[in-house]
Order: sequence, then structure tokens, then C-alpha cells
Amino acid sequence: MTPPDALLWVATRCFETGPRKGLGLAVSGGGDSMALLHMLGPEARARGLRCRVATVDHGLRPEARAEAARVAAACARLGLSHEILDWRGWDGQGNLQDAARRARMTLLAGWAERHDLDAVALGHTRDDQAETVLMRLGRGSGVDGLSGMAKARGAGGLTWLRPLLELRRDDLRRWLEERGLGWDDDPSNTDPRFLRVRARAALKAIEPVGVTPDGLVATAERMALAREALEHLADDLSSRATRLACGAVAIKAEALARAPAETRLRLVSAALRWIGGSVYRPRLGALRAALDGAATARRTLGGVVLEPWRGALWLSREIAATGPAAEIGAPWDGRWIVTGPVLPGARIAALGPAGLPQCPGWRELGVARAALLASPAVWQGETLIAAPCAGRGGAWSARIVAGFPYRVLPH
Repeated sequence: MTPPDALLWVATRCFETGPRKGLGLAVSGGGDSMALLHMLGPEARARGLRCRVATVDHGLRPEARAEAARVAAACARLGLSHEILDWRGWDGQGNLQDAARRARMTLLAGWAERHDLDAVALGHTRDDQAETVLMRLGRGSGVDGLSGMAKARGAGGLTWLRPLLELRRDDLRRWLEERGLGWDDDPSNTDPRFLRVRARAALKAIEPVGVTPDGLVATAERMALAREALEHLADDLSSRATRLACGAVAIKAEALARAPAETRLRLVSAALRWIGGSVYRPRLGALRAALDGAATARRTLGGVVLEPWRGALWLSREIAATGPAAEIGAPWDGRWIVTGPVLPGARIAALGPAGLPQCPGWRELGVARAALLASPAVWQGETLIAAPCAGRGGAWSARIVAGFPYRVLPH
């Protein structure tokens, strides 16, 4: 058991290196998140930091609205602003908990942006970490997966914090009870249809053979250290062998072949996600097969073309996977912004095989053809106006919103 004062000290350490503009608290009304609210909310106010609270209603249980109202009442007593974020996107297909989690993070990120918050705190505990590692063991995860959830993770200018990750669920509930603070138990947390619930039960069953929550958390901590070292190696390889061109990634084939397998896979996986926009790493078997095949021939994976060209492995967006046409200034294909003069009826779409021949100097650019075909172009009807990546930019320019995750060679 952790002493109550120590619980509060652990939870509030996130303020030392955390939010500067404003802090968001994601509070469902369960025990963990209510502890988060009552630990961090008053501390934020005491530090003069703006703090807002959000509850996501997934529209899956009729009781959820009343639970959100009780969170709102608790926030009012603490002098904190509260907002309910609604999700009604479940179509009954696929993994419900995964879909709900991704929707929750998207809603919270948008909420944080609207209110100029630079960090959002989540209520994950030490128990959640152990369950996560166990589930990932079952999926055959590698170092990254077994490193579990991070205490702090930056994405898109927002930091996701998990201040309770070192604390046990039972200790947090005891802390609430000692202060006369209530919470709501979500019935889905005991529904065996969900993998996390089964993992929670399995943890109790395997403790007699020495597999304990503490042991799984210790594994996650060791794996996080290993992940940091592997990321350093991938970054070093990228800095010596990778260049970016027209939204594509070119990696020197010789340097890639000499690198250890894990470093090679890590760099190529990062390139695939950066180009294709996938949230998740490709499956190991598919990644290995694509990388091995691309040493001598063209391959595709996750909306990305892999092909050998001029001594490098080129990874380019697959033209068939590019997004629909977009208006000037709006994101296209989830990664490009194209700007230029006001032109009625202009739209952004892939340059494609109809547009590339209209860029006579494209062969001298030193860029793989697949990359240019999938690059953004300005069209007015069927007329090509500009192709900023293919040497026909004029007054138009194109840029990629997200930076590559590793260092690269200078242009």
C-alpha cells in the first residue's frame, strides 16, 4: 500500500515538466479518473494553470449521461470547467474497444486544440500497464509493444500524460474513500467479451507461477530502455542514409543492407507510416516480405510503393491509395498543404500519369517516378495548372505537415 501523501506526490510530479499553457483532464467518472480529477485539478489551480475537464460519452450505455453529469458536478465543486464530448460513430463492426479508444483520443485532441491546452492527462494506472503488457505478449509484440504505455508522449503539438501510471488501482480507490469521494463503476469493466477484462482475470490466475503485475510492469520499464536504444540506432542510420524528396523516402541500399535487422525494420516501418498515414506499424511478416522483395522488384504495403532505384530503396505514396481531391489550402491525402493564387474551381489531386508528361523536366529531378505520380498537383477541371514537386510550381508551393521522425541527410 502506498501512503496517501505519496500518492498525491507521485500524481502531481507531472507539473514539473508538463503543461505550460493549459492542462486537460480526461475524466470518465470511474475510480481512476476521479482520483485524477481530485489530485490534479486543485493542484493546477494552486499553480495558476488553466485546467479544463472533458468526459467522452460514447453513446453505448444509457447510464453514461448521468455519470457525466456527476463528473460535471464534481468539477463545479472544484471550480473547474467541464465539457461532454459525444461519439456516435460505432457501426457495430470490428473491435469496439479499439474503435472507442481511437475516437476518444481524437475527440480529446480536438477539444484540447480548441481550448489551447498543451497537455491532456489520462487516468491509466499501474494495473492498466500490467494488463496492456500481458495483452501485447499474447499478440507477439516486440520491444515497442512490450514497453507498454508511456508516462508522457507528444503528438501533434499535444502532450499526453499518464500521471497515475505508477499507482495501483486499489490505492487510488482507497484514497477517494478516505476523502468521502465517490465514483461510478463501468459495467463493461467486468464484461468478459472484452480482452482487457479477460486479461485482468488471467493476471490473477497466473500469479501462482510468478507472473505478477509488478513483474510485467518491470518488463515494460526494461523494454522502454531497450526501445530508446533502438530508436537511437535507427535515427543514426537515417541521418547517414536517408533523404526526403517529394514526400518520398530514399534510403541508401548498401547502408540499409549492412544495418542490423531490427534497425532496418524500424527505419522502413517509420517511413511507411509517415508516407501512408497508418497509426500502427505494419505486421512483422508483411514488413519483412515487402522489404526482402523490394531489394530487386517493386512491392506495395500499406498504401506505399517500395522499389529499388539508383542505389536506394525508394518508398513512395501509392497513387491508387491517395485521398480524394481537396480545396486549395486544405490538407490533401492527410499530409500535404498546397498554397498559391486564388483560382476559381482549382483543386488538389495526384499528378498522375495524365499530368506527369506535362512536366518536361521531371526526369532530371532525381526522384522516383512513383513519387512524382502521387505528388500533389493543382487541377482546374482536366487542365493541369501546377505541379510543385515535379518542377512546374510557378506561384504554387507544397509542403508536408508532419516532419519525418528521424534525422535525414541534408538536401
